[in-house]
Amino acid sequence: MVIGLVGGQLISSILAVSCVTVAFCSNFLIVQDKVNGTIKDFKISPVKHNILSIGYYIAALISTLVICFTATGICLVYSAVIGWYMSFTDVILLFLDVLLLVLFGTALSSIINFFLSTQGQISAVGTIISAGYGFICGAYMPISSFGEGLQKIVAFLPSTYGTVLVRNHSMQGVLTEMLNQGIPAKIVENIKDSIDINFDFFENRVGILTMYMVLGITTVVLIGLYIILTALKKDKI
Repeated sequence: MVIGLVGGQLISSILAVSCVTVAFCSNFLIVQDKVNGTIKDFKISPVKHNILSIGYYIAALISTLVICFTATGICLVYSAVIGWYMSFTDVILLFLDVLLLVLFGTALSSIINFFLSTQGQISAVGTIISAGYGFICGAYMPISSFGEGLQKIVAFLPSTYGTVLVRNHSMQGVLTEMLNQGIPAKIVENIKDSIDINFDFFENRVGILTMYMVLGITTVVLIGLYIILTALKKDKI
């Protein structure tokens, strides 16, 4: 069971980070087309600028989903090899988590990349996202190990809830098995607290449904903001 628990934490960290970092890499095509001038060919076409921008978003979304769903499948195979504890519902919810995180990551990267126009900016943003995102979302190390002040800060970040969702559906099965094997419930709860299965917002326990609402609403707001930006600045993509 210990190997299964560690494996679940490993695959949840990989998926939580990949869904956003891969989205940024896929969306860098927008900036690359600005740098090499390809965007000028699209701008002389009869396609509206906002439709073109949405097309970039959808293209990045599809590319990221293909990669992340494939990675999820590989992670599930790995989980089966080291010890399978996930239920069918856990698997379905895990794919739902990945879908939501990809939608969030693609929307966020679209907004940030909207303001980039040089190769140097691409490199800088790519480096920052690759190095920093996994830390602030709690994938590289549990949020419970952060200082109290930092824990309160990351509690306001939607990506944090995405990570907690992935952790829940990757490890809930093995934690349930621990209870079935006679491990005291208090110990299991302490484990959940230490690896971010349980997450508190200013000492208030956050439920799974609330996490989905936070991530979903934020994604819708980001997509709406991206559409507004492209509508207001028709000379940019």
